[in-house]
Amino acid sequence: MTTSPGDTAPDQVARLLALVPYLLARGEVRLDDAAAHFGTDADQIERDLRLLFMTGISPGLPGDLIEVDLEALEGDRVIRVDNADYLARPVRFSPAEATALVVALRTMVEAAPHEARDVIARTLTKLEQAAGAEDEGLLRLHVTPTPLETSAVLPVLEAAIAHGTQAEITYHVPSRDEASRRVVDPRGLARVEEVLYLDAWCHTAEGDRAFRVDRILSAHELDTPVADPGARARDLTGGWFTDAETTTVTLRLAPPARWVVEYYPVTGQRPGPDDTVDVELEVASEQWVQSLLLRLAPHATLLAPAAYATAFTEAARATLRLYQVDGVDS
Repeated sequence: MTTSPGDTAPDQVARLLALVPYLLARGEVRLDDAAAHFGTDADQIERDLRLLFMTGISPGLPGDLIEVDLEALEGDRVIRVDNADYLARPVRFSPAEATALVVALRTMVEAAPHEARDVIARTLTKLEQAAGAEDEGLLRLHVTPTPLETSAVLPVLEAAIAHGTQAEITYHVPSRDEASRRVVDPRGLARVEEVLYLDAWCHTAEGDRAFRVDRILSAHELDTPVADPGARARDLTGGWFTDAETTTVTLRLAPPARWVVEYYPVTGQRPGPDDTVDVELEVASEQWVQSLLLRLAPHATLLAPAAYATAFTEAARATLRLYQVDGVDS
């Protein structure tokens, strides 16, 4: 992590956590104004922003990452960020996180330097007061219960698995900020680190899917049996899977658009004709691809899939028609 002289990594992390809500609340901020607000220089803020667009929510697909308008930053020295609304909300500890933090602070308070003890003690007091002051209340420290604590989804899924029947679920896909209803053949539940997943065959997507249980908004067990009663649950512990429905997109990039390779994780690239490069990305939203292509035009061509290319051409023509009056460009 690159920081300016006298600016430590913890300083930068603290600034990044404050920077995004600051920008989201204002919509657009001049680079120099942001630097003045945070008591640093413009170069440091620019380095912060270039670090930001490599972060986002799991599973880290292009549509999951924070968007920073690099053209506005480099040209007009104006900051615009998008796709980071989840950072505008206050951060909340889970019960396990709060308990671990309290235990760690109690361990540190006696061994910490004298000048740090007061800060640790005040922080510990606030946490314990929020938890109800009693040790047994620490595990209940969470202003909003987690979805698994309040949802009836889990027993419905367990019953469908046990009975060998299909389930209808409503699933939230954060990369598209959409809720979709689908019929699935549940195979099993698996915990990967701290996240519980449903392994299933999705009839809507016509493929294997691993759904995060905390993103299943509702579930209903159906009377219909699963299509393949003998299918076994997959081993999800290897970390190879994603709960997002992804499509491989191939783009041909001219030199002015090659920043895509540095900005987004590409799964493959190869030289193209006339100093272009062909890259492949895994995306979870066709709408996100269209938005990217409009930003890259005329320096990018969508090679595959063909259906995406056709849809983008139609969308581009529809956009152009908005700027025409009676067939005459306005």
